[in-house]
Amino acid sequence: MNDFPNLSLQDLAARLARREVSAETVTRASIARMEEVEPVVRAWQHFDPEQAIAQARRLDAQAPKGALHGVPIGVKDLMDTADMPTTYGSPIYARHQPQMDAICVAASRSAGAVIMGKTVTTEFATFHPGVTCNPHRTHNADGMPQLHTPGGSSSGSAAAVASGMVPVAFGTQTAGSIVRPAAYCGIVGYKPTYGMLPLVGIKSLSPSLDTVGVLARSVGDAAFFISTLSHLSLSPLPAAAPPRLRLGICRTQHWGRASQATRMTLERAASLLEAAGAVLSDVSLPGICKGLTEAQMTIMGFEAALAFAPESQTSPTGFSNAFEKFLAAGSAVDGAAYCVAQELAVAARCALTGIFRDVDILLAPSTEGEAPVGLEATGDPIFNRMWTLLGNPCVHVPLGIGAGGMPIGVTLIGPRWGDTQTLAAADLLERSFATKK
Repeated sequence: MNDFPNLSLQDLAARLARREVSAETVTRASIARMEEVEPVVRAWQHFDPEQAIAQARRLDAQAPKGALHGVPIGVKDLMDTADMPTTYGSPIYARHQPQMDAICVAASRSAGAVIMGKTVTTEFATFHPGVTCNPHRTHNADGMPQLHTPGGSSSGSAAAVASGMVPVAFGTQTAGSIVRPAAYCGIVGYKPTYGMLPLVGIKSLSPSLDTVGVLARSVGDAAFFISTLSHLSLSPLPAAAPPRLRLGICRTQHWGRASQATRMTLERAASLLEAAGAVLSDVSLPGICKGLTEAQMTIMGFEAALAFAPESQTSPTGFSNAFEKFLAAGSAVDGAAYCVAQELAVAARCALTGIFRDVDILLAPSTEGEAPVGLEATGDPIFNRMWTLLGNPCVHVPLGIGAGGMPIGVTLIGPRWGDTQTLAAADLLERSFATKK
């Protein structure tokens, strides 16, 4: 089963369900891949091969228990696991062992998944990076080490999937922590509608923004995984293109920050979808949306300062300088300003509902450009903050390699709870791109 990194999650799950291959065989293949690339990529915070094999053997000893029976997955180290340490990316929790799984982890176990380990997260899912490298480039043309960020905060999950260690891995997004690492690592990132999956057992950063999602190798795999956990009919995706998909090209107010590679990729995505039958139009967001990026930052900082009050009192020296400054800025936010930001978000959601009467899906940039060189930062989520605040489903679709030699792609955004149509449009783009390669 050494070819499993090339199989789709759905194909792998089907073979496991038919007992064509054992969970232990697949798990051992995953371990072999991890041992090959992990010394360079460093995607895992915790990995115990014997523990993973023991899980697989228990599954092989019973009838298939769910749609993910025997499938190896990664769990972001922001999520509690009863049988593995959970550090939240901070030395404060270096020896922390939860007593119970996060609900989404428990749901994946109930569906039969093998938890391979905990993937690296940035400190408390903010901007202080971990050690993970982007697997697409670790050396320059001269063979000298040249590291690029995998993005954050779901750094390890994105790198683990992109390098073939696991077919899917959990991510969370508060600003751009699913879409941005997916973009930088050249894989699919799916941030569902806010609230689709429960947050219980996940270290909270900003409760009104935090969203559970997935990093995967294809749109179909992302839909299958979240559909299994949410019990919503997101999968299988329709085999045929939707009739006359109405696509709104939304460059957003941050278009000036987009690199040439990003601009060209957006235009290419629009052309591919138009060729597939979509009807294109340019969409300008209502004026009320202009302050959404700042509103997201206000809400995120204000809520984080409250969420980390216990650690601020008991372990203030355990914070990085960057996180300490972030909390200080959040503490300085006035409660009235927080309320204004939340009211703006409510009004903008109403305005966006009107936009979606005229278009089915929005097409927007995922990032400013390709993954920056170095591991000192994880990139700017400037093109993601607004959509996270609004709570809309977002799917990043990779569209090849940019001029700098690193992955590039676009985001498709749908109406709240319009996840199925968003995934279907993303799948259409993915298939259209595959046929044009």
